[in-house]
Amino acid sequence: MAKHRHDFVENYDGLLGFGYDRRTDENTVRCYLQKFSDDRLMDVLIPRLSDGELEEIFNLVARMLKDHLTENEYHTHFLKDKHHDHG
Repeated sequence: MAKHRHDFVENYDGLLGFGYDRRTDENTVRCYLQKFSDDRLMDVLIPRLSDGELEEIFNLVARMLKDHLTENEYHTHFLKDKHHDHG
């Protein structure tokens, strides 16, 4: 069974745009990230990125995870590690 899901982008039929209101901004970012991480898109895009661009993406994601998730949330929601000690 797959651990990762992208259900939101498959079902969202609202406005896509940035700067309208917080809710639309959140939905737009969520859709963009889910579309961005599509395996077929990554197969095309990743080889074209420079070393600096790869590092920039990695650092942005790592920083956000560190700044906004507890260690337990990181293991549960990002790593999908169900054997992690959640104590």
